[in-house]
Amino acid sequence: MSDTLYIQTDMNVEVDHPRVHLQDVAKLSGSDSKIVDKCRVLPVTDLTPGKPGRYVVSIIDIIRDIQKKNPDLEVNHIGEPSFIITYEAEEHEHAFFSWVKTAVVCLVSFFGTAFSIMTFNTDVDISKLFSQIFEQMTGQPAPGFSILEITYSLGIGLGVLFFFNHFGSKKITQDPTPMQVQMRMYEDDVNSTIIEDVEREGAQSCGHR
Repeated sequence: MSDTLYIQTDMNVEVDHPRVHLQDVAKLSGSDSKIVDKCRVLPVTDLTPGKPGRYVVSIIDIIRDIQKKNPDLEVNHIGEPSFIITYEAEEHEHAFFSWVKTAVVCLVSFFGTAFSIMTFNTDVDISKLFSQIFEQMTGQPAPGFSILEITYSLGIGLGVLFFFNHFGSKKITQDPTPMQVQMRMYEDDVNSTIIEDVEREGAQSCGHR
C-alpha cells in the first residue's frame, strides 16, 4: 500500500522572504512522517528579493515536483487548483509614523462620516420634519432642540454601534462584523480575478505557439 500525502492550501498566502518552501504556503499531513518532513522543505519558488508582489502558483506544478522525488507517493490536494503568494518585504517602520497614520485614518473616517450624516439630514430637511412632528404632537411651535433631536442623535450612534458589531477591541456578538464580511468578499474577488487573469494569459500564450 502506497503512502499518502495530504496538502491543504489557502487562496492567498503571505510570506516575507523570497525563498519559499512548501511549508510556507501549505499544511501537510500524511501516513509517513519522514516523507511529510521532506516535503515541508520542498522549494516552491524563488522570488525577487526586495520586490513585493503577488505571484500565482499552480498546485499541479507542486504535485509534479513531489512525485518526481517520491514516485510511489499518492498526493491528495485540498483547496484551490491555483493560489496566490503575496510577498511583502519586512519593513521596520517607526512607531511614531504608525501612530500618525492611525490618527489620520481616524480623523478622515470621523469627519467623513459626520459630513455624510449632515448632508443626508440637509437633503431630507430633517430639522423641518422634526419641527412639524413636534408641533402636531404638542400643538406648540418647536423650540429648535427637543426630545426628537436628542433621541435621533443617540439612535444614530447606537445604530452604528450595533450594526458594525464592534466597539474598541470588543464585539457585541460573536458574528463577524459587516466590515469583516465586506473585506473578505473583496479579498476573494481580488484573488479570483488575479488567478483568472494569469490563467487566461497562460492559455492565450499557449494558443499562439
